[in-house]
Amino acid sequence: MSSSFTSLADRNAVEATGPWAERGLPKTVYQMLSETRDKFGSRNAVSFQILSGPKDKAETLTWNELHAKTTQAANLFRSLGVGENDVVAYLLPNANETVVALLGATVAGIANPINPLLEAEQIGAILRETNAKVLVTLKGFPKTDVPQKAAEAVKLAPNVTTVLEVDLNRYLTPPKSWIVPLIRPKVKAEHKARVLDFNAECAKQPTTLQFADATEDRVAAYFHTGGTTGMPKVAQHRYSGIVYNGWIGHELLFDETSNVICPLPLFHVFACHVILMAMIKSGAHVIFPTPQGYRGEGVFDNFWKLIERWQVTFIITVPTALSALMQRPVDADISSVKTAFSGSSPLPVELYKRFEKASGVEIIEGYGLTEATCLVSCNPIGGKKKIGSVGIPFPYTDVKILAGTPEGCKECGVDEVGEICVANPGVYNHATYTEADKNKDLYHEVGNQTYLRTGDLGRLDDEGYLWITGRAKDLIIRGGHNIDPAIIEEALAGHEAVAMAGAIGQPDAHSGEIPAVYVELVAGASVTPEELSDFARERIHERAALPKHVEIMDELPKTAVGKVFKPDLRRMAMRRIFDAALAEAGQPAHVAEVVEDKKRGLVARIARSGEVDEAKVGEVLGNFTNPWEWHN
Repeated sequence: MSSSFTSLADRNAVEATGPWAERGLPKTVYQMLSETRDKFGSRNAVSFQILSGPKDKAETLTWNELHAKTTQAANLFRSLGVGENDVVAYLLPNANETVVALLGATVAGIANPINPLLEAEQIGAILRETNAKVLVTLKGFPKTDVPQKAAEAVKLAPNVTTVLEVDLNRYLTPPKSWIVPLIRPKVKAEHKARVLDFNAECAKQPTTLQFADATEDRVAAYFHTGGTTGMPKVAQHRYSGIVYNGWIGHELLFDETSNVICPLPLFHVFACHVILMAMIKSGAHVIFPTPQGYRGEGVFDNFWKLIERWQVTFIITVPTALSALMQRPVDADISSVKTAFSGSSPLPVELYKRFEKASGVEIIEGYGLTEATCLVSCNPIGGKKKIGSVGIPFPYTDVKILAGTPEGCKECGVDEVGEICVANPGVYNHATYTEADKNKDLYHEVGNQTYLRTGDLGRLDDEGYLWITGRAKDLIIRGGHNIDPAIIEEALAGHEAVAMAGAIGQPDAHSGEIPAVYVELVAGASVTPEELSDFARERIHERAALPKHVEIMDELPKTAVGKVFKPDLRRMAMRRIFDAALAEAGQPAHVAEVVEDKKRGLVARIARSGEVDEAKVGEVLGNFTNPWEWHN
């Protein structure tokens, strides 16, 4: 860590040391990894434990070992016909092999991490869209359907010529490791790709690179975004953007003495670019507990003990995980922890306070997006926090709040809401997505600078802090998981009784928001919400996208051109959820109205209908990310 980041002045001071292009940073991921190996070769780089217990077996790779394994994987991929423009996809839970596959793929060609929670059809669509040649996935293993989904997906993607399998059994100890071969599920491969053992094939390769590393910037990773519809959007990430994300982590947070626990999945930019690449730039040590991270068996119960085991200095988390951690006592020595970094979705005020009180650890909230390679802003470390804000833009990141007008694009004033637009080394101008059509209308030009339109609405205050007030794009974000409302609406529109459907994210104390859908019926038709829920369940393959609330209305609110007017649906959902939470807490108060506030978006106004405990009301409503105020 070489710079302080407590204020906008600190950020500007970093920029003032010279232009980004003249900082002499590595040009490629392999160069970045090689420099860190040369500096910190024998230090710990990556640790993984398959089980969550504080004394369970773990495997740690030093920087020397990670460099050697990455080189072998890159050589293997090249030997399988992967050139700089070819794609190596992986469908894996977290493990040391996942790290090696990601890094090796960025050296040999283009890495394409795929979310293993998707259905086989969606995985197949991503493999076709990226034209992947190689897929790294799991060998049949108890309690996972990833190998089965992979086999089915490859059948749908004839472009995949080689499947490389990772056997997690090597991480287990007897007697478990003896039992797995006896109960291992057989995976029926009906595709034409050849199937090889990833570790065995890597071991045959030399530990020096057998081809020249790239010397110029190029696309090195494809990350699918959404992935909820048949045709995924695939974002392109260049070395320059990946190195920028790694550099920020090193410059502002981590050094070679840092121990970072990251129970987030290595198919997401947060774990891959923000954390792993920052480890590679700084020489810090990252720990991945269990293949499923926070979803892994016993991870929450053992979390504080794992922090003590690994002497963790930084916790990487998301609001849903913080919420689950607060259900458990802090039952270990966590005095090594300096900071927790939370991203992916907004953090409720009450959760923020509860976590800091229980753990004594400061939470830093940040903002980023796949389309910008990731990082945009965060609350200054050790500086002034503004709860609810996503802080100040990182060095070399320029954020403008822009609004389209009939006369063209205009920059908004202080605290004026518009679309958040970003220019930084992570933005690949005019080529954000692999498909040219999807890049249309994705940018604003201001002077000679191009800004990526994020689709998020927000404002900059008088101290340069960024506030997100809503979304121009209609995504539902459930615990950091992006859900396209169209898949819910299209599924229900297939029911003969449904004339129109409008899906939104309704407030949720655990996940930030969860899907809800409002339905207008065909004249004279009759159906129950339960029947519609069952109908949706048969047609929506992504569990996270299943609507948790189905409501039938006489008529949906509509715009002048007949589109469903979703702000009214969000108002109704806020009223319903807040009223239920207040009633459950025994507080005689209710939502009198939900108003549109220029700075904060939709705000619930709470009226008293008896003697209320104001602190209790604040605690109850503070569990949600949606703003509220007392109704006068």
